[in-house]
Amino acid sequence: MAGDQQDLDLVVVGSGAAGMTAALTAARSGLRVLVVEKTEHFGGSTARSGGGVWLPGNAALRKAGVADSAADAAAYLAHVSGAEVPDSLRSALLEHGPAMLDLVVAHTPLRFMWVPGYSDYYPEAAGGKASGRSVEPVLLNASVLGAELPNLCPPYLAGPAGITVTQADYRWLSLGTSHPRAVLTTAKVTARMVASRVTRRRLLSMGQALAAGLRAGLAAADVPVWLNTAMTGLHVQDGRVAGVAATRSGAPVVLRAARGVLLASGGFERNEQMRQQYQRAPVGTEWTVGAVGNTGDGIVAGRAAGGALSLMDDAWWGPSIPLTGGPYFCLAERSLPGCIFVNGAAERFVNEAAPYVDAVHAMYDRHTEQNPHIPCWMIADQRYRNRYVFAGMPPRKPLPRRWSRAGAVVRADTLAGLAESIGIPADGLAKTVQKFNSFAEAGQDQDFGRGDSAYDRYYGDPRNRPNPNLAPLAQPPFYAIKIVPGDLGTKGGLVTDARARVLRDDGSVIDGLYAAGNASSAVMGHSYAGAGATIGPAMTFGYIAALHAAGLLPD
Repeated sequence: MAGDQQDLDLVVVGSGAAGMTAALTAARSGLRVLVVEKTEHFGGSTARSGGGVWLPGNAALRKAGVADSAADAAAYLAHVSGAEVPDSLRSALLEHGPAMLDLVVAHTPLRFMWVPGYSDYYPEAAGGKASGRSVEPVLLNASVLGAELPNLCPPYLAGPAGITVTQADYRWLSLGTSHPRAVLTTAKVTARMVASRVTRRRLLSMGQALAAGLRAGLAAADVPVWLNTAMTGLHVQDGRVAGVAATRSGAPVVLRAARGVLLASGGFERNEQMRQQYQRAPVGTEWTVGAVGNTGDGIVAGRAAGGALSLMDDAWWGPSIPLTGGPYFCLAERSLPGCIFVNGAAERFVNEAAPYVDAVHAMYDRHTEQNPHIPCWMIADQRYRNRYVFAGMPPRKPLPRRWSRAGAVVRADTLAGLAESIGIPADGLAKTVQKFNSFAEAGQDQDFGRGDSAYDRYYGDPRNRPNPNLAPLAQPPFYAIKIVPGDLGTKGGLVTDARARVLRDDGSVIDGLYAAGNASSAVMGHSYAGAGATIGPAMTFGYIAALHAAGLLPD
């Protein structure tokens, strides 16, 4: 198909949570809308994610009886995002987030539930909540997608056929067999798998459910989603953005949009040149779990139209293990008792259980040629392996030899032998482990406070006393696991205002151009409020953009 398409109000570039929420909102507001997606799948990084949504005051939290207040939410978000994020952006998120989720529930098969006790990442800060503000999709029958099911972007980690795990399940499954709730959760997940196979009913969870539910909502609203359609640039007419130039089926097309264009095309985590240009070394595209199509197209196009950029040096970082099948985002493993992180000098340098963005910031901030922190090493003992799930491997099960051959996992009978194998000082590692073991026995990490925060304890072992995050490293053999600065995606992008409109360097608005999700500069600043603090704001600012384009929000 070539030529012009002129009967549109809004073109949405990108089919992740931001783009699909915007398209749904636009359609339900009476606009003619089209979603274009350059890859062969819809869902983007959303479909590969945990699917959590961080939004204070939403209906699912209220239904669960989670106590909160507007003042607490505002104070907490101000603490997290910092002074460089305008108050207007934070206020817009808090004001419109709950209504956005109400619209999604009303016009899709999605339902949401509180993730019990999944703490805000800084619960001890003003307004922080140890009970958490994160919700996730209720399990969703894949049949809601009909013929579109094969077009859903695959998950980041594919489990056995029929296995469906929620965020709430994952917490307990990580404990292996060390806790009664872990055993019960394993039985529940197994029973669900058997029922799914018997009834031939496929269930979706986490990001797969969220992306599928939004796509089903678009289908019900007759919103077309063009896959394999790459934006090649913005169409500017009379000084305003009035559409998108794209390639579809090998032919050029101009998609004219009377109300404007929303860039929701993700970050630039898969763009090697941009990562080298904007971010600290060492960095690259091989450690990210972001969607393969996230090469910064929207950011580049918006910048070419005059858009300002911010936070380009940052990402939604997380300590990751460079396994042979791709990076493994290390979430629960580093919080469980019986492991530590050490640098090239064999010294601890961070609270291993800290929020994942903070852990990687510490790696970069302290990294030098003389004392490398990238990679660093996670050191664990056999007791740790006997008790807990590690990178999807059950307790006691030998780790794959291919991981060892790739240098991602090293095993030795002694700490000295382990140190020699990974090239760090043996005497330094012995001293570090001895000191940490004394902390573990006393139940207090005097160096980095591991286990002091409710967030640390969420992924700890409740039965491990006196501290759910600390246990001595004493039982051989010992393991060293390579840790690199992975990420869920980049968080820098186009600067926007409280109506999701892209701004120039001088603060003026580019008429007709909106941005949301990782194509825009994150409302979280350099930090991260809680589980789902990428997706919640992405959906909300997509919703805001659509309402403004429809004339339902004032400037």
